[in-house]
Amino acid sequence: MPEPIRIVIAKPGLDGHDRGAKVVARALRDAGMEVIYTGLHQTPEQIVETAIQEDADAVGLSILSGAHMTLVPRVLDGLRDQGADDVLVLVGGTIPDDEAKVLREHGVAEVFTPGAPTGTIIEFLRTRLN
Repeated sequence: MPEPIRIVIAKPGLDGHDRGAKVVARALRDAGMEVIYTGLHQTPEQIVETAIQEDADAVGLSILSGAHMTLVPRVLDGLRDQGADDVLVLVGGTIPDDEAKVLREHGVAEVFTPGAPTGTIIEFLRTRLN
């Protein structure tokens, strides 16, 4: 039996709205994944450190504050700097299509906006990581 997917769910920056992140974390857990939820107000550096320490297959960043164009590249760059560029990075939140495109070009695997079915996220992870 393959090892379960290990995913870190993180709320970078000062965004204090975490209901969506908790809903996704619970859905991933219920789908058999190992979920490490970091809680609110994480720095990109803390997220990178957690992903490495937890030997994560993926990192899910939930951002509703509008700071995604600053925070996400810092996480991606930190993972690359630590030799963990094989960690899949997903982003969820209120992100305009043109900015989602830029994030994907920088290395984000996928962007999920509010209302995305959790089943879609689960299937994406399973397809990419199994």
